[in-house]
Amino acid sequence: MTAGESGGANGSVVRRILLGSQLRRLRESRGITREAAGYSIRASESKISRMELGRVSFKSRDVEDLLTLYGVTDESERGALLGLAREANLAGWWHSYGDVLPGWFQTYVGLEGAASLIRVYEVQFVHGLLQTEAYAHAVVSRGMPGAPAAEIDRRVALRMERQKVLVSERAPQFHAVLDEAALRRPYGGRTVMREQLRHLIEVSEHPGVTLQVMPFGFGGHAGESGSFAMLSFPESDLSDIVYLEQLTSALYLDKREEVAQYERVMEQLRKDSPDPAESRDLLRGLLQLS
Repeated sequence: MTAGESGGANGSVVRRILLGSQLRRLRESRGITREAAGYSIRASESKISRMELGRVSFKSRDVEDLLTLYGVTDESERGALLGLAREANLAGWWHSYGDVLPGWFQTYVGLEGAASLIRVYEVQFVHGLLQTEAYAHAVVSRGMPGAPAAEIDRRVALRMERQKVLVSERAPQFHAVLDEAALRRPYGGRTVMREQLRHLIEVSEHPGVTLQVMPFGFGGHAGESGSFAMLSFPESDLSDIVYLEQLTSALYLDKREEVAQYERVMEQLRKDSPDPAESRDLLRGLLQLS
């Protein structure tokens, strides 16, 4: 896969969401119900809902029939939307990890690869994009007791592949706030933790990465609700998305008022945490203690 193809595949999830939102706007502007739209393409109301949320792939015939139903007759407009449907169906690199990658997380990996800004807060462990291979192996092994070694290796390989986004040609800005708890909770033993701390110090000096540590000494802080990620995109008509991971599923929030609350929390965490240089000093101190 070439760099260009990889970028297109990463963006396929975004294109799916964009196309779905445009189809929803067209349907609503014509006063057509989801049920009626579903009937026109021999599908259910729930299928239309999933299409409009960008959660399923698009058949060109279905898109053509919906555009006809919605009264879109201009050939250039139809052509643009059908082209978007074709691009939305590109397979991402992560599809080859489908044997170990839950469907609900495939969406996140695609969005992560297409984002122009990624902001995260982590409290349980170091964020996946910042983990060393040995630390990732320890985290995955702890989370999947009894899993075959081959499956653990596949999941670790997927995590290492995800990290390439930070050094790609279209690398996003990445801003992480790690709670000190994540840095003191041992995974994999002393050698693994020391290597992980050294890696964080090194990657924090990358121009596209801003890394801050929320120290224990600060006490209670804005991140009381737990870990989350915020993704922003270069496409102007795609809203920011908040990602909340659960044990067996995930939530994707894009309502403006909900996203705004997390935006305020992230900004407060940024203000209250030591700046990147001071955070590096804190990491060095933890390294000396380890």
